[in-house]
Amino acid sequence: MRQLIYAALATALTAVTAQAQDQASANMINTDEQSVGTVTFNQTASGMVHVIVEMTDLPPGPHGFHVHETGACDPADGFKSAGGHYAGDKDHGIEAEGGPHPGDFPNVNVGQDGVLKLEFFTEHLSLSADGDNPLRDEDGSAVVVHAGADDYTSQPSGDAGDRIACGVIE
Repeated sequence: MRQLIYAALATALTAVTAQAQDQASANMINTDEQSVGTVTFNQTASGMVHVIVEMTDLPPGPHGFHVHETGACDPADGFKSAGGHYAGDKDHGIEAEGGPHPGDFPNVNVGQDGVLKLEFFTEHLSLSADGDNPLRDEDGSAVVVHAGADDYTSQPSGDAGDRIACGVIE
C-alpha cells in the first residue's frame, strides 16, 4: 500500500513539473513602472502556444503587439532594452514577402475602458528549450505593446511607434 502511495505521489509531482515547464508569463509594466497586467503562454499538446492577454490602463485603440528578442524591460530607455522583434530568419510582417517572423502577433485593440483581453494561438514560438524559436533562450524574451498599430509590412518592426508596455517572459 505504501508503495502505491509513493508511486501516486511521484506521478503527481512529475505532472506538476511538466505543467510548470509548459507555461510562462510576463508581468506587464508601463513606462511609469506601473503594473498593467499579464501575458501568459501555454505550450499545448499539439505544439502550438496558447497566448492569453489580460491588461488594463492602456490607451484605447489599435496597438502593435510583439515578442522581442531580449528578456529586459527598462522603462528608463523606453523599453529599448527588450531589443528588436524576435525575428529568427524571417522578415517582419504577416503581409510581407519572407514573413512573418516568430515575434509577429496580430494588432490588439484596446477598448475605450483601457482593457485588453484576448487569446490566440501561435505555431511560430515554443516554450521548450529544444523547440523552434524558444522563448526561454540564453538572453530571454519580452512582450511589448506599441503606441500605434503595426502596418504588417514595414521593416524591421511594422512602424508601430513607441513601446508603451513591456514584460519579461519568465
